[in-house]
Amino acid sequence: MCLAVPGKIIETKEIDGIRIGRVQFGGVTREACLDFVPEARLGDFVVVHVGFAISRLDPEEAIRTYRLLEEMGREDA
Repeated sequence: MCLAVPGKIIETKEIDGIRIGRVQFGGVTREACLDFVPEARLGDFVVVHVGFAISRLDPEEAIRTYRLLEEMGREDA
């Protein structure tokens, strides 16, 4: 099973011609390649899969996804 997680772009930079963003997933921050979503900007939410942002996401949808993931975690506990 594959999992793509929404995150918020909090910083962008370019390394060797590759656009990289620091993306915040709740309390965790990771780097992700932004080249597949050239329209993504600072503050946007993106869906990240294995280190690559694969699409932009509406902020309301991102928040709804976070809530669902939290609920799933509580049910598993």
